[in-house]
Amino acid sequence: MLVIVGYIIVCGSVFGGFLLAGGHLHSLFQPVELLMIGGAAVGAFFVGNNGKAIKATMKALPTVLKGSRYTKALYMELMTLLFEILSKVRKEGLMSIEGDIEKPEDSPIFSKYPGILADHHITEFMTDYLRLMVAGNMDAFQIENLMDNEIETHHVEGEIPVHCVSKLGDGLPAFGIVAAVMGVVHTMASVGLPPAELGILIANALVGTFLGILLAYGFVGPLASLLEQKLHESSKMFQCVKVTLLASLNGYAPALAVEFGRKVLFSTERPSFSELEDHIKQSKSK
Repeated sequence: MLVIVGYIIVCGSVFGGFLLAGGHLHSLFQPVELLMIGGAAVGAFFVGNNGKAIKATMKALPTVLKGSRYTKALYMELMTLLFEILSKVRKEGLMSIEGDIEKPEDSPIFSKYPGILADHHITEFMTDYLRLMVAGNMDAFQIENLMDNEIETHHVEGEIPVHCVSKLGDGLPAFGIVAAVMGVVHTMASVGLPPAELGILIANALVGTFLGILLAYGFVGPLASLLEQKLHESSKMFQCVKVTLLASLNGYAPALAVEFGRKVLFSTERPSFSELEDHIKQSKSK
């Protein structure tokens, strides 16, 4: 929603200012210029990226129109789930959660938290490392190193759409210049026309530069920034699971382990100690 609002503000400010200055909007409507700029940009996008990058970008772009799913409620759901799992381990031993982690969709614990279960990546990340804990063949330092490597891989993979969109935005001003040059060439080839008509051709040519810059910095560039912010948000889920499980491996009680996880969250979504404690108590009473 904010993306649409932002685009409306950009268009209103630019075109509204142009109208207030006495300009005529019809002179900015140059579909041929848009064809040259947009077509060249899309073509360069396909040339500069492999199939995986193109697919990842196409999959990521629709998410910019959605609000963040990483809310305080979701984080509390995650930490309550971790608390329940670790409490079961503490009371009944690591082998007691084997059935839960092998088929989380059938687990009575995981099924209480559909928001987490719906996220395949975080569920797999959690169950994989719980499985390693059950195996008992790795110490905390080895698991931490493996977690760091997996989170880094997730981050690098998530940056692919960011880089693709950012590079696309970087190229738009240059393609705008290309369109403007093509317009100047057309104008020079029509030098025998009356001055009034030549002026119109020159104005049309300059629109290419304007459109390239506007599309780059008003439309495409901000999308890359938004995708990057969403990537950082998604990484917090993994970090929360990481520090909670490592705290448990180092001997901390479940209540303290989830407190480690709470501390790594962004302040805007981080629940207070009492909020998390009350949520856990309510979950236990169900």
